[in-house]
Amino acid sequence: MLPPVPEEYLNVSGLPPVIAQLLYNRNIKPEGIDSFLSVDRRLEGNPFLLPDISQAVNRIYGAVLGREKIAVYGDFDVDGVTSIVILVEGLSRLGAQVIPYIPDRINEGHGLKIPALEKLHAQGVNLIITVDCGVTDIKEVKGAQDMGMDTIITDHHIPLKSLPRAVAVVDPKRKDSVYPFLDLAGAGVAFKLLQALFHRDSREKWLTGLLDLVVLATVTDLVTLVGENRYLVKEGLKELNDSSRVGIQEMVKLAGLKPGELGAEDISWVLGPRLNAAGRMNNASTSYRLLTTQSSEEARLLAQELEMKNAERQRLTSEVLSRAKEKLTAKLDLPLLVESDESYSVGVIGLVAGKLVDEFHKPAIIINLGPESCQGSCRSIAEFDIVSALTECHDLLVAYGGHPLAAGFTVPRQNLAHLEQKLLRLAAQRLGDLELRSELVIDAELPLATFSGETFNLMQNLSPFGRGNPQPTFLTRQVDVLECRNFGKQGEWLRLKLKQGNVTWQAVDFESQKKPQEVPSPVDVVYNLEKSRWSGEEVLRLNLLDFAPSQLG
Repeated sequence: MLPPVPEEYLNVSGLPPVIAQLLYNRNIKPEGIDSFLSVDRRLEGNPFLLPDISQAVNRIYGAVLGREKIAVYGDFDVDGVTSIVILVEGLSRLGAQVIPYIPDRINEGHGLKIPALEKLHAQGVNLIITVDCGVTDIKEVKGAQDMGMDTIITDHHIPLKSLPRAVAVVDPKRKDSVYPFLDLAGAGVAFKLLQALFHRDSREKWLTGLLDLVVLATVTDLVTLVGENRYLVKEGLKELNDSSRVGIQEMVKLAGLKPGELGAEDISWVLGPRLNAAGRMNNASTSYRLLTTQSSEEARLLAQELEMKNAERQRLTSEVLSRAKEKLTAKLDLPLLVESDESYSVGVIGLVAGKLVDEFHKPAIIINLGPESCQGSCRSIAEFDIVSALTECHDLLVAYGGHPLAAGFTVPRQNLAHLEQKLLRLAAQRLGDLELRSELVIDAELPLATFSGETFNLMQNLSPFGRGNPQPTFLTRQVDVLECRNFGKQGEWLRLKLKQGNVTWQAVDFESQKKPQEVPSPVDVVYNLEKSRWSGEEVLRLNLLDFAPSQLG
């Protein structure tokens, strides 16, 4: 349970106690309350504060005026693909000759690769602009330079101690960056580059139409939804709900979502996984074509293809997870879970690592074993910075990069055993004295009657919710269970009718896997609030995260 809001903060905010408590819990200073709740342009950063942005703008305008061929080189996930679309469409509008390049996850992997650069050089490319990658690719940028191609890096990953010797390295996470917000997605950085390119141009307002892509990337890539990202997501959701992209329209329709009512959770659970599925199963060009096509018929076929790829991705993830858990049975007492196999599909190893972290609350690494080199995908917890750990093992690796909670690497097979030992040793040093367990962070303990009237609507002013600004979570004690029954395909979930005082609430439980007869009354419940349809009407319900028998007295 988080500490109660101080009286001074409550008085300064002038807000109802529950709203003030939520803002205090999210470390919003009194002077930042207005801009946090208003989610207006005050949250936007000046693109010209990004490192090397002027060099990037000058070189791009030189390429446009000189009719040079530009390649936009990205990544194969949602952030990478949307970033490529953003820059290709933006540069094309400036009159540039521009082509996209999406690497293949399985055959090429993340980041710049010399064979890909050689292909682009053969096509007459003079300038390569990276999106969502490149900041650690020192050798490859030198290779491009040796071929006579300039490189502009736009990225949001953590740089190494040395930067690539590119024309410009535009990354808010550079140590010398003065940009006020560090946690933009790759698509956010690409969008800021366009803002700088279109600065004071009569076409600047056209950029708003790209925010549907920025929001898809920002939510799916799990960057924090605070600061500037709040503004980009709020404005992006407006564009997404009125998107002119026929591919997005078809994907929304096929997924059974309602146009005009899309929220961040629909991106997280429905749209993001579908767009990611193409790059996970083979090549992300399907997602690129879906986002750029102007043909309704092609959009329908591509949306159907992504639907099938997503189903295949779910099946494969389930298979690999089951196999990995079986092999990890004897290692669950270790501070770091590492599992490798030749059969593990590169496209789903990150998802499997994430599911292991969720279940065991330990860092997890899943590795695809190749004949000579192996690809690993890492997911971690707040207590263990995985990129920092990989940096300490850099002499064993061919390449690595990412974020403190999610990273990837390539390692020669002959170094793998040594790498595992070193990472396990680092995890033991940093996590050995800690009690690792998943915890629910509770915002406040309140009676259910608190949520009558306008309270829920006021809480929605804190949205969009996501990493860094989670859904508000509450505890209520002494709640009577009037009804309880199973639902779902295997009857694995619970639907409940709860009562406290003279207020009755509908509730669902997707977490406990309990049978109705195992649910006591009264209970103490931990929950989020959400809107749902009940008997044809829109009502508030509790989404139960945990419950326990109430202690009398």
